[in-house]
Amino acid sequence: MAKPAQGAKYRGSIHDFPGFDPSQDAEALYTAMKGFGSDKEAILELITSRSNRQRQEICQSYKSLYGKDLLADLKYELTGKFERLIVGLMRPLSYCDAKEIKDAISGIGTDEKCLIEILASRTNEQIHQLVAAYKDAYERDLEADIIGDTSGHFQKMLVVLLQGTREEDDVVSEDLVQQDVQDLYEAGELKWGTDEAQFIYILGNRSKQHLRLVFDEYLKTMGKPIEASIRGELSGDFEKLMLAVVKCIRSTPEYFAERLFKAMKGLGTRDNTLIRIMVSRSELDMLDIREIFRTKYEKSLYSMIKNDTSGDYKKALLKLCGGDDDAAGQFFPEAAQVAYRMWELSAVARVELRGTVRPVDNFNPDADAKALRKAMKGLGTDEDTIIDIITHRSNAQRQQIRQIFKSHFGRDLMADLKSEISGDLARLILGLMMPPAHYDAKQLKKAMEGAGTDEKALIEILATRTNAEIRAICEAYKEDYHKSLEDALSSDTSGHFKRILISLATGNREEAGEDRDQAQEDAQEIADTPSGDKTSLETRFMTILCTRSYPHLRRVFQEFVKMTNYDIEHTIKKEMSGDVRDVFVAIVQSVKNKPLFFADKLYKSMKGAGTDEKALTRIMVSRSEIDLLNIRQEFIEKYDKSLHQAIEGDTSGDFLKALLAICGGED
Repeated sequence: MAKPAQGAKYRGSIHDFPGFDPSQDAEALYTAMKGFGSDKEAILELITSRSNRQRQEICQSYKSLYGKDLLADLKYELTGKFERLIVGLMRPLSYCDAKEIKDAISGIGTDEKCLIEILASRTNEQIHQLVAAYKDAYERDLEADIIGDTSGHFQKMLVVLLQGTREEDDVVSEDLVQQDVQDLYEAGELKWGTDEAQFIYILGNRSKQHLRLVFDEYLKTMGKPIEASIRGELSGDFEKLMLAVVKCIRSTPEYFAERLFKAMKGLGTRDNTLIRIMVSRSELDMLDIREIFRTKYEKSLYSMIKNDTSGDYKKALLKLCGGDDDAAGQFFPEAAQVAYRMWELSAVARVELRGTVRPVDNFNPDADAKALRKAMKGLGTDEDTIIDIITHRSNAQRQQIRQIFKSHFGRDLMADLKSEISGDLARLILGLMMPPAHYDAKQLKKAMEGAGTDEKALIEILATRTNAEIRAICEAYKEDYHKSLEDALSSDTSGHFKRILISLATGNREEAGEDRDQAQEDAQEIADTPSGDKTSLETRFMTILCTRSYPHLRRVFQEFVKMTNYDIEHTIKKEMSGDVRDVFVAIVQSVKNKPLFFADKLYKSMKGAGTDEKALTRIMVSRSEIDLLNIRQEFIEKYDKSLHQAIEGDTSGDFLKALLAICGGED
């Protein structure tokens, strides 16, 4: 069994079996495979209950007792994914890694994802053991085989990682941190082209502790995370490898939680990835992976495996998982803190919010007004010109164009656009032409019009806007509809949900920084509410979530995790339901990371059958000059595809052209 570092707790899910007798186990396995058929239940129960060290002893005893190779017998008796999993467990970790890499570079094509996962995540000692195991098992040099099967900067970085010479000193030089930040910046952002060698040298050799400080300092100095620069400057498998290295430096358990989620989400399961991670991490950090998985994806790793696999294969995987974190009592304080810091760092860092639509240089509203008139005059409409002008001007510039259009032609530009274009394109273009507060007011009005209420739209707008934005919306609503927003919400919603929305619509959220003592009191107040006392819980949550400042709420969430080992979202989802649950979750997610909240909403508007064009349009219009560039970064980080690609695959025609123009680029 892998030994934890001195003073560290063991975080694997598999332990040495007490009262272990290798001869008795060897006999039990022989009996399970003797005769017609095999007792798979007995095999999986025994092998998943023993540590890797104990399994090696069983292999030796099996050969001594029966003169046979246990691995060969298991391969003969078992089939498919279950066989691959059980045989993987029977190999020492270094030999298991060696086999995975051999399979990844054998035959036609290369499994680059497998190479990246293993070489980006292993420690120096694990790399040295892997190289030796590969030589022993295949009588070949691993470095030579990697060089023979890969190329370019991707190959160079793999070779650097294969040396297993990453610095391990915890003492960090502040001067060297600053120098590395400057070198990375000059190698990428400041350079025409990219100095890939500098990225390879720094990310391939510096210690984890040093690089974490480099990443923090890079974010503070450059206003963007190192990942954004890597995506902008590198490409292909080399880009994916460097991003994996950065993720593993930040948190190896989080990297594997993400890999496991992606292996099981959507149609089909990437079983090779699932098996490789469950086998390789079962005696290292599976408990940390589980807790991060539950916090990040709002479901337990256990439940996702249970729903995504079947048969003996499922039973064996669940044994390796070691427990269901959705079950009572299954919480790990250390990992809960790791999971919390996962978003806290990005939430509190001074990340520059950037839109994709900016004021155009050399703006000429007179020329734009004439071009738009020409595009709509006579037979047919020149949609391309309309899209090009309106999507490449800031909102303030569009308002100038409207005024000039009326002055020149005595016509209302909005009315002309309405008569010339239709459908999704019209909704998008007309939305861009409205001042932001009036646009939001209109979206709220539409959400409350007619039969039924679009609660999702109400929540999305009111839970995410700043005080200044809320006040402007209230003024616009009154001006456009001759009724206060509060009155409209009162007549169209009810109960606690109504009270929460009205509280948000006052735009009176505190704007000061955090108050640590008050944050502890706030967290305690929420934590002390008895489970099942729904009314009291909702009132307490409303008092705190609707009035405290964002920095203060981040501290409240931190204190809440310390007190309960629950993320606050988990508590809301467990204790509440319906619209009240949804609005509180939206507030929490917005406080944690607003661009990520909108990235999730955009993804959901386009996933599955059909597209929610209204939500897609609303977010693209409203965030285009605020943080759409940040949303793009969060989108590709979470979903492994760019927002540009998602829009391209889910929309068409002029609507697609206009959306891509607002999106502002391919990541």
